[in-house]
Amino acid sequence: MARVRPLLRRQGIRMHKPSQYQAALLTVENLCAWYGAAQILFDVNFEVRRGEVVALMGRNGAGKSTTLKTLMGLMERRAGCVTWMGRDISAQPSYRIAASGLGFVPEDRRIFTDLTVLENLAVGRQPPRRWPEGISAPEWTVERVFALFPNLAAMPERLGGQMSGGEQQMLTVARTLMGNPFLVLLDEPSEGVAPIVVEQMVQMILELKRQGVSILLSEQNLHFARLVCDRVVLLEKGQVRFAGSLAELDQLEQLKQDYLTM
Repeated sequence: MARVRPLLRRQGIRMHKPSQYQAALLTVENLCAWYGAAQILFDVNFEVRRGEVVALMGRNGAGKSTTLKTLMGLMERRAGCVTWMGRDISAQPSYRIAASGLGFVPEDRRIFTDLTVLENLAVGRQPPRRWPEGISAPEWTVERVFALFPNLAAMPERLGGQMSGGEQQMLTVARTLMGNPFLVLLDEPSEGVAPIVVEQMVQMILELKRQGVSILLSEQNLHFARLVCDRVVLLEKGQVRFAGSLAELDQLEQLKQDYLTM
């Protein structure tokens, strides 16, 4: 980040700052994580505000998925501070984090292959939630997720193991929504699925945003990110190299060449 700020200033660009009326739902400070003795994340800092979509971008191995897993408490060795809706959840176990309204859609889907679509959705159900000021948060029912994913509505009794990869991806998202999350961590939604499924994922993310749900997604596809996100956090080798809007990123061609092109 220290390398990026002077470059932005020289080009007359300001770092994207939170507007006064948007509160940070999730604040990440000096986040570090290890697989065994190997450190993967190095002092990662960013925030996600209410009702916005933030894309964690970078090449394979940049640390995007590890960041999401660390936020969900899935990394055994981690350090730093994660503040979620005003509470420090840095040392909380995964089940408590999920119960607090932070949803996670993993890249490898992890549906129950021997359960039907309806049974998978039932597993993810949590009670309705309210925002801190007392306003009801979006409540997701089977009918609402079926309206969002018509493909699933056409196969309510199909076993998870008999679904295509794209259908399983939809089911994973739908199951997460049944937990009525305030914020969804979405890992590589466009990876390895058909273009029509990618299009449906775009529409789903935009609809969630309209409903006031925040999303932090990991993504390599810059075109996909342009369609849905408000801000970008660019990772390389577990470090933040840029944080700001896509308009700001577009003015830093060398940065994109260094950290996004294959």
